Order: sequence, then structure tokens, then C-alpha cells
Amino acid sequence: MKTAFFQHQNIVLDNLTRAQYQKIFLAGKNGELHCTVCAEKVRLFLGINERPYFFHTHAPEKYCPEPAVPIIIEESATFSMQNGFKLPKGRTITESLKSVEPFRPSKTIEYTIPFKQVTVGSQQKRPPYLIELADSGVVLDGSQSTAVLDTEGSVLVLAGAGSGKTRVLTVRTAVMINVNQIDPRSIMLVTFTSKAAAEMKDRLLSYPQMKREKIQQLVTGTFHSIFYRILMFHDGANWSANKLLKKEWQRDKILKEAGKELDLSEKEFAFDLALQQIGFWKNSLQMPNEVRPTSEWEEKAVFLYKKYEEYKHQEGLFDFDDMLLGCYRLLNSSPDLLAHYQDRFHYFLIDEFQDVNKVQYELIKLLSGKHKNVCAVGDDDQAIYSFRGSDPSYLLEFEKDFPAAKLVILEQNYRSSHEIVAASNQMIAANKVRRMKRMKAQFSSASPPVLFFPYDEEEEATMIVTDIQERISNGENPSDFAILYRTNAGSRAIFERLASSNLPFKIDQDAESFYQRYIVRSALSFLKVSLNEDDPQALSDILPFLFLKQAVLKELKAQSILKDCSFLEALSHLKTAHAFQEKKLKKAVTLIRGLKHLSPLTAIEKIEKDLGFLDFLKKRGNESSKLEKGSDDLKDLKVAAKSFDTIEALLAHSEHMSAMNKEIKNLSKHFLDAISLSTIHRAKGLEYKTVYIIGTVDGSLPHDFALEAHRNGDFTALEEERRLFYVAMTRARDQLFISVPQQRRGKKANQSRFLVPLNKKKKTDS
Repeated sequence: MKTAFFQHQNIVLDNLTRAQYQKIFLAGKNGELHCTVCAEKVRLFLGINERPYFFHTHAPEKYCPEPAVPIIIEESATFSMQNGFKLPKGRTITESLKSVEPFRPSKTIEYTIPFKQVTVGSQQKRPPYLIELADSGVVLDGSQSTAVLDTEGSVLVLAGAGSGKTRVLTVRTAVMINVNQIDPRSIMLVTFTSKAAAEMKDRLLSYPQMKREKIQQLVTGTFHSIFYRILMFHDGANWSANKLLKKEWQRDKILKEAGKELDLSEKEFAFDLALQQIGFWKNSLQMPNEVRPTSEWEEKAVFLYKKYEEYKHQEGLFDFDDMLLGCYRLLNSSPDLLAHYQDRFHYFLIDEFQDVNKVQYELIKLLSGKHKNVCAVGDDDQAIYSFRGSDPSYLLEFEKDFPAAKLVILEQNYRSSHEIVAASNQMIAANKVRRMKRMKAQFSSASPPVLFFPYDEEEEATMIVTDIQERISNGENPSDFAILYRTNAGSRAIFERLASSNLPFKIDQDAESFYQRYIVRSALSFLKVSLNEDDPQALSDILPFLFLKQAVLKELKAQSILKDCSFLEALSHLKTAHAFQEKKLKKAVTLIRGLKHLSPLTAIEKIEKDLGFLDFLKKRGNESSKLEKGSDDLKDLKVAAKSFDTIEALLAHSEHMSAMNKEIKNLSKHFLDAISLSTIHRAKGLEYKTVYIIGTVDGSLPHDFALEAHRNGDFTALEEERRLFYVAMTRARDQLFISVPQQRRGKKANQSRFLVPLNKKKKTDS
């Protein structure tokens, strides 16, 4: 059905502007829409694969034939009776609106590469142990067999998405121990997570002839765990666990104390970003005196870095990054000790090699310097951690340091359908700096990836939740689905839509509520003060934005008693060293008081423009963050505010969503069958039956900072963003949905440039 009765009038779906669809959807959800024929309640269907339509809420299969000419109800104060319902009379919207944007239906990604079934088993003569493995269900293809059998010398294994790299690493280890009779104590197997190390040990235990005592003799673990053990063995007094700065708040406290020398306020300077930057410098082997700051913010961060290192040295403390740095310095400064470990370890197997940083790479180079038996397994197309010092050039230029290295390429994708693999191949091929490979799939799902085109973030969330609800009602499980996004801030709308549904879902444990983000919480505090001028916490939150220190709060409380006025009013009586600041404070009091009479959106715009909010963000350093600028948070808040008519309603909603965030985190630990909400970075290494990638527009994916770098002649960040998109696409096994919103943060959006190759037919031989 295309028509419904809403607010005393008939509405025609095709005559609505796209911006109205979400409002009508919510009206139907709230029981405010009725059928124009039978007057029963109806709702608007907003999904991915079908055009929008109205359906009866309690009988979705019911269809009321619409008259050729819509029923026109004369606008008057009288009522009409329809099937026992007393309905107010109104008018119909039948005229075509010039500004109407037609609903853009979803489309499949076209490709011309035919699917060809490839034989999985190795075609070469297999040694007995591989035959024994195959009999137990562990079958290797030709490239995998080559990677596991040739164990002497260095080898670079390019393991594309879903190509079975864990199988290669574990079988290679089993072959070395059982077939080649290599002492397991001479083998170092390095992974990037403790979970991955445990999984590899479990796999090894399931292989023929593998004995537990042999597996326990292997040196396995993460870079940090392995090299910290070396430090503890040789210098336990200085590296005991009680001297480790385990918690971020401990490191944060040291920085904030040092920041007092520069008069940096806790609420005015982004200490969390400085801590992240210090970690990047350390992992890149840049000491404080070697860093060349490129901005005023970085100059302050370098100062804090120097003070941070000095404090740790004085107190005999260390952090996680020091575990690797300490071991690197120990081996470099002690030739005899280095020679001992070079003789101890003959073989190195490194997982996720594209993610190694400089200090990790230098450690492996040092230890493998004598025997040069390094098996590096990774995929340069999945190198997505440059922000923490990872550098794919070590994989791309592996032969420079290991000139005799062999190259093995794993091109069979055992995870995703042919349709998804073909599309991801087309997309990633646009990167200029990469090892050439073309992944091939083992099966076809007959479901090409789908592009769909919601109006904005709100409608995007509605369409996805509608689609998942349909699929679950048809027998699929919640755990089959993942919704992936570029940054946590981009998950606000989908989180809120899922929170208001009855679907189970889980989120990353470190994903804070959108409304608890510092900038969002501060903007909302202005609204809280406008409603309650004696709210001490809200007033404390807005002081930095008025360029006042927290010490002023005591004076304000005293002034409120002396002048018999509210805390807010006391601001206008505050005496500072500058007359112009006192004048601005008086003006600010008037502006803040007036906010409560405005709509939430207008109030936030006033905070942004008239109260110096953006000036504060620049001073604090939030605008220097590559990934999450404070002004972007404000834009997202304005989008959320559009859905509310009053400030009270927005604040109540923000409190409810913050509480829901905590509840979902607690429940996530127990949910086994739940929809996954995750950043793309967090989803790396995981897989799902169906994946939705949201916000695939320029500015989101690729991110703004990458586009800006590209405009300045640096294309490396843009290539990493394309790799990030590739990782997102290849998380899907059977179905992939890519959302291209027409609006983002209240402005017209351009579809991601990464989609260009997917919209072109390519005549390519498989």
C-alpha cells in the first residue's frame, strides 16, 4: 500500500520527501498511522531488498485495495466513522512535490568473472605425514603444501583473506617436529594475540603424532609475552610485574602531572591522544629527543613524552611498550647474550606479519641473524594498523633483509563466496603498492553483494534492523550477523535502533556510549544547565568551554550564596583578571538561559557558534586527532537531536542510551547468539554469515584524514583505508550488504570512491 492516514490527513508515500520516511516509520511504530480503507493501524516497511510500503501492523499479509483516487477527507472540525473508528477529518496530500527525491532501490554488484571450482587437494606427491593429516580431515592445497614442507631457509607466505594461514602455521610446525625431527625448543611461534597462540596449541594437539610434552616445549606467544620472559629471566629485579603500569589511568596520571608545567588542564588537553601518540613513537623506535614535531599539539606531546620517560626511569617503572624496547636494548648491548639466543632459536614463525612494527621487526632480525630461518605469514592487503606503528613495508620488502627468501602465495579463499571474493578482488586491485594476488573462492552462493541507499544514518539503521528481523523470522540466528563501521562514533544510530528492538546484540567492551563521549557530554551539559541552573556536575563540565578552570567552581558556589542566585547566575558576578572575559561570561549566562526555549537542534547550533565551542576544541587538541575530531562528534549529536522536539526528551534519551550501553556490555559477556556490532579493526580475523558495512561514503570510509592526506600528495593513508574496506568485505561468508547513505552528518554525501571499481563491469579471465 502506498497511502496511509496520519495527523488528520492522507499521506501518499511517493509524494513524501526522503527526509520524511524515518519520521513516518517512527509514527507507525508508535501506532499513529492508519489504513485509509479499513482504518486499522499500519506501519511503514523500510528494508533493503524491497521498496517501502505500508502494511497492517497486526495482519501483515492483509491487503486493502487502494482506490484509484485517494479518499479525500474534507478539512473541518467534524469526525467520520470508519468500521467503528471515530477519525478526525483532514485533507490528502495528492499533489506532486517538486522537492521529492525518489527512493533509490538497492542494486547488486555486477561482475563478469565466472566461478570455476578448484580442486582443494594437493596435486603433487604428498609425503606420508600429509596423507595421515588428510585422513584426519586436515587437507592442504598445493600452495599450502609447499608452505609447510620447505622448512629450511626464509619464506614469505602471502596468505590472502580466508586462505587458511593458521592451518599452514600449525601444520608447518608439526612437520618440523614430526617429520624433520627438529627440537621444538629451537622454534619460536609468534602470534599477535594470546587467543591465537592458544588456538594454535589446541590445533597442534589434534594432529597425528603430536605429543603434549613436545608442544609445551615450543616457545609460543605474543611478542610482548615472549620478550618479557627474556627480560624477566636476565633482569628480574628491574622488570618485576609489580613495576608494570598496567592501567591506562596510571599512565594518564603521570602525563597530567607533567602537563601542569605547561599549564595544561585535564579538561582542556587531550591527554588520551597524547598517550596514544607516545606509544606510536616508542613502537617506531623514536625516543623523545629524536621526534620532530609537526604541530603545536605535537610539541606539547613530545614534552609530555620526555617527562613521562623521566618519571618512569626515576621510579623504576615500565609500561607494555617498554617490554619490547627493553629486550631490544638488552640484546643490542650484550653481544654474548644475543649470540646465546641466536644459537637457541633456529626457526621463527611469525603470524600476521603485515602488522609488525619497527621494534618487533628489529627484534626478529636480531635473533634470526645467524640461521635466517624466518617463516613470515601475512597479507599486505590486510595491513590496517599504521596508527599504532605497524608497517606493511616489512612484508612488501621482505627480500631486502632476507634475500634468499622463497615466496609462496595462498590464493584459495575458503571462507567467502565467489561473489564476495570477486567483488573484493576488484576493489583492492586499485591499490598501487601491494603484492599481486587474485583470490579464488571454493563455492558460489548466487547472492552478489548488495549496495543499498538509505537517506541518512537514521534510515540506514532502520533498514538494516528490518532486514535482520526478517531473516531471523525465517530461521537465521542472530550470531549470523555483523554490522561493521569505521569508528565507534558511527555506530550511534544502529545501536539505538537495536536497543529499541527485541534483538540480542553485543558491542566491543571498550566502546563507550556516544552520549558519554567527552564532547557530546559537554554539549549536553550546556542543555542541562539551561534547565537546572544549580546542577553542579553540568556546570563543572562546561567551565573549560568558557575558558575557566575547575577551581572557579568553589567561588561560584560562594557567590551563589552571597548574591542569593543560581550557580549559573553567579558566573555573571565572577571577577577575573580580564574585563573582556567578564563581559563574555555575562553574555554566556544569557545565552545559556535562553537554550531551554529552543529545539534541541537549534540549541546545539547556538552552543557551537555563539559559545565558542569550536574554538575550545582547537585549543584542546581534539581537532588534531586524525580519526575522531571533536567537531565530528558535535555534527553527529546534531543528527541525533533532529529526532526530538524538546531538550528534556533528548536528555532523557541520552541517559537511557548510556545506561543501555553499560547493560549491553555486561550482557555481551554471556551472549553467545547475538548480532555483533564492531569497528572494522576489531572484526579483523573474524567471520560471519552476513555482514553489513555502514557509512561507505567519502569522509567515513575512506576517512576524512586520508582524503586530506591524499590532497596533500600522500596516498598511503588512502591505500590503508582501501585495505580496511577489503578487510570488512572479506569478513562475510555468504552475503554482503554495503550501505551508501545519501546524507551524512546533515549534509549531502558522495559515495565512497572505493565503490567505483564495483560499479564497472570488468571482462577478466579467471
